Amino acid sequence: MDRLNVGQITIRPATTEDTPTIGHMWLQLVEYHNALSPDLPHAAPNGAEMYARRLASRLHDSHTRVLVAEKEDTLVGFVMGVIVDMVPEMFIEETAGFLADIYVEPAYRSQGVGRALVDGLSAWFRTRGVQYVEWYVADSNREGWAFWKAIGGREVITRMRINLDNGAKSE
Repeated sequence: MDRLNVGQITIRPATTEDTPTIGHMWLQLVEYHNALSPDLPHAAPNGAEMYARRLASRLHDSHTRVLVAEKEDTLVGFVMGVIVDMVPEMFIEETAGFLADIYVEPAYRSQGVGRALVDGLSAWFRTRGVQYVEWYVADSNREGWAFWKAIGGREVITRMRINLDNGAKSE
C-alpha cells in the first residue's frame, strides 16, 4: 500500500521527515496514558526525540511498518506495527503482528482515521503472512477499549501487575 484515501485523509507510509511530528504525537499518547494511570510508563525527558530517532532507524526494516494519517500536508495520526515471534518454540509457530503504538489527534477521532490506520497496517501484515495481530490496551482506557471492540478486537489474556515496593503480601 502506497496511499489510501479516506475522505480528506490520506494514509501513507511514514518518512524520515515525519518522525519528529510522530515523536511529538507519541509523547501526547504517553501523557494521555499517564493521566489514566500512574502505573503506565512515563516518557524520559527527551523521550519524544528518542522515539523519533528509533522510528527513523526502523522505517526500512522489513519487519516494521509505520503509517501516518495526513490531511492537507498535516499529520493527524500514526500507527506502528511489527512482525514478532509471540510464542516460544515449544508452541506451533504462527506469524504474528504486534500493533505497538497508535495515535490520532483529538480533533480527528471518531471520524474513521484510527480504523483506516489499523486497516492499512492489517493489509501490510497480510502481505507478510501474519495470521493475527495483538496489542496492549490500558485497563483504564475506556475510549481505547470501545475503539478496539468496535473494530473487532477481543480479549485474549489479561496482563496483571503487583508492585513489590509497597508491602504487597502473597497468600
